[in-house]
Amino acid sequence: MATIYSITNQKGGVGKTTTCLCLGSALAEEGYKVLLVDFDPQAGLTVSLGYDPDSFSKTIYDSLINCEQYPLKEVLIATKINNLFVVPSNLDLAGAEGELIGEIGWDRNLKEALAEIKNDYDFIFIDCPPSLGVLTTNALICADAVIIPVQTEYLALRGLKQLENIIAKVRKKGNPKLRKRILRTMHNTRTLHSKEVVEELEKIFPQEVFSTIIKRTVKFADATLAGLPIIQYAKTSEAADAYRNLAKEVIEDAKTAIS
Repeated sequence: MATIYSITNQKGGVGKTTTCLCLGSALAEEGYKVLLVDFDPQAGLTVSLGYDPDSFSKTIYDSLINCEQYPLKEVLIATKINNLFVVPSNLDLAGAEGELIGEIGWDRNLKEALAEIKNDYDFIFIDCPPSLGVLTTNALICADAVIIPVQTEYLALRGLKQLENIIAKVRKKGNPKLRKRILRTMHNTRTLHSKEVVEELEKIFPQEVFSTIIKRTVKFADATLAGLPIIQYAKTSEAADAYRNLAKEVIEDAKTAIS
């Protein structure tokens, strides 16, 4: 049965989509079967894999609204990367919030959609939108753990408190075993400011912060333009190695949780 990770932060531009894609690719490279779920109406993950979001007749939106009529196994597609699959998204997903909020059990639709395919994968990663609304709540309810990419800046650190409150509510109302892991991203090694935030996160979350730190680099933008993860686009780069190291940490995290 797959271990499900939701990758979320209400702040945009912190590396959620990059982390989802690169971490999934690194695990696929190791031979694990990985499913990525683009759960953002902006469809950044779909685009980053080289697809046109508007070219899909069925997306995560259809499975989320009616998984019996549109099961995920009929919506997901195989990517160009061996062992890596994706459920695409497009702007249709923006309408899901209004449609779901009046339903009974609106926060469990994604969990129901994933239930039929959980046994087919080793890891499932959900790329959440930069908000704390209906979609993110659905993603947190169905997850075994949440990975929070945090830019190594003080303002990003301060924004963690609001997200922690949402996670606490999800634990209380529907997913008591939800684990939290923090990933330091977009790190600028040349500034004292970034170094201080790196150290502060270690002090505040000593058991929850990943050892791996993702440094800022233009190669991520270049890889997106090429429609490839950094693991494929720049295989020997420092950024690719960082996500391979993160993949090892995630494997251990999943094993520890099971044991």
